[in-house]
Amino acid sequence: MSPSHSPDPDRPTTTSPRRADARRNHERVVAAAVDVFREHGTLATVPQIAARAQVGKATVYRSFPTKEDLLETVTRLSLAELERRTAAARAEPGPDEAFRCHVLALFDVLARDRLLAERLADAASPAAVSVLESLTGAMETARAAGALRDDTTALDLRVLLCGTALQLVRLKEPDPSVWHRYAEMVLRAFGR
Repeated sequence: MSPSHSPDPDRPTTTSPRRADARRNHERVVAAAVDVFREHGTLATVPQIAARAQVGKATVYRSFPTKEDLLETVTRLSLAELERRTAAARAEPGPDEAFRCHVLALFDVLARDRLLAERLADAASPAAVSVLESLTGAMETARAAGALRDDTTALDLRVLLCGTALQLVRLKEPDPSVWHRYAEMVLRAFGR
């Protein structure tokens, strides 16, 4: 029976230069993809991402075999950021203010993230489902408290919110103050 070898915690571990280089390239690709998708949405191309990351297309495809894989990764990162931004809104003491802050935070994020705005408007997108479930809960709580119209529905939320966001994306509107203005208009449509 041979003695078991346990790693010495005081001994530095070595990582092959190739693995470290691959990890750095992966991180560069993801960072570039976030920027490019936020600017160009789903129309962004792998060559654009590779150029921004300063790597070859093959390097992108080693980590992400399809563009959809890359889209999903960036969408998950955007959703995590959105979750951080809307957590404070949901903590507001009054249900009407919680819903209002949630919508305003969402529009603020979407003004800077074309990909997430497009994914939110896509009925089949898992991103849309998670965001809209959270917003629907906030809307129903505010409606039950008498802060919103009695006839508001989840479909109203999808049509007004996603429709507005998608139109602003199509118009290539970059100004967050314009997005904020439309968020306020959407909120007024739900009010009493």
